[in-house]
Formats: sequence, C-alpha cells, structure tokens
Amino acid sequence: MAIKLTARQKEVLELIRSEIIRTGFPPTRAEIARALGFKSANAAEDHLRALAKKGAIELTPGASRGIRLTDTPIAPPTANTARSAIQDYVSHASQALNQLLVPVVGRVAAGNPILAAEHIEREIGIEASLFVKTPDYLLRVQGLSMRDAGILDGDLLAVKKAPEALHGQIVVARLGDEVTVKRLYRSGKRLELLPENPDYQAIVISPDDDFYIEGIAVGLIRNSPLH
Repeated sequence: MAIKLTARQKEVLELIRSEIIRTGFPPTRAEIARALGFKSANAAEDHLRALAKKGAIELTPGASRGIRLTDTPIAPPTANTARSAIQDYVSHASQALNQLLVPVVGRVAAGNPILAAEHIEREIGIEASLFVKTPDYLLRVQGLSMRDAGILDGDLLAVKKAPEALHGQIVVARLGDEVTVKRLYRSGKRLELLPENPDYQAIVISPDDDFYIEGIAVGLIRNSPLH
C-alpha cells in the first residue's frame, strides 16, 4: 500500500536515497540537517522518526547512520506520470541485467580482529550503478565496532582493492595475520585505526608493525534484518 509523505519528508527520503547511491552509506542526522537547512540535528531526527512511523525507512537505535530504506511505494502513478513510470520501469529492468558477479570473502571482524579466511564463500550478482567505484569483492563483517558508521554485524562491505587510503576513509587493513575494518586516521607520520563505537578502542600503528591496507570501503549491502 502506498504511503503519503509531506513535501519535507520526501526531501529527506530522497536525500537518504541519493547519499546511499553516492557513497554507499546513509547520511547522519547532522548531515541531513546541514543539507536541508534544518536548525539542528534534532529536526532531522523528528523527520526520520516520522518516516519510520509511516514505514518508509527503518532506524537502528544508537547508530548515527542506522537508516534503511524499505522501498515502500510512495504514491501510485497518475495519468500525467504514466509515461515516466514506464520509462523508470524499463530503466530499472535494464540495470538489473547489468550486474557484477562479485565474490564474498570470509568474515572480517569489525570489533576484535580475527584471522581472515581467504577462501571465497560464493559469488553474488550486484547492481554496478549502486557503487561510485566498482568493488572487487565483498567482505562479511562480524562485530559492532563500526556500528555508528552504519556497518553492522553480518553486513557485506563492498571493497575496492587499494594499497593506500586517505585520512578519514573506511579501510580493510591487515595488521600481522589479523584483518579488521576501521576508519583510517593520519596525523603526520602517526597512523591509527579508529572504531565507530565508543565501546571499542583505537588501534595505534607503530613503525615496526606489519601493517598494510588491503582496500577501501566503497559501499555496503545490508545482510541482516534491522530491529
């Protein structure tokens, strides 16, 4: 059943959708407020709760990026939009045929780092247009250390192979025999791997550590139900 949204709620919903397509992650409350000119993040929170109540999105309590689109129809097509609706349908059908076959690799801890399994679990088809950069593989995440970045236990993190990363990017990094997903912090020669959950501690990289970057996160596929 189609749901009715106010003009402002539609703006918030479209912003969420565009950010997921552009970056692979939903925006934070602060980012929504800044983009739409709200006075505070609380105003964005009010709109998100209204959207969740109407069934347009689902929210994860305590996660700043814990927003999931439900893809509930917003309104039925009218006579004036029938042609546009048909064109959209054809476009989506064409995109569905243009899928990438990407391997799912092991389980990578997003809390306590674990030894990464190098075997491929399986291959799945994903829509190429969902990612700004084409991912080379999907890593299965375990743990909640990246919870506030919207990366949850069981998710599939889309990764682009890269030996280098910029300050602030979410990376897949290897430290010795352990692999972890964290946000990279650079300050001069100092390197840290930062969690996105206050219950976890940062990992400080020393010059003697066997450390290198395996790739950067370019998107996310939610692989577990939100509660």
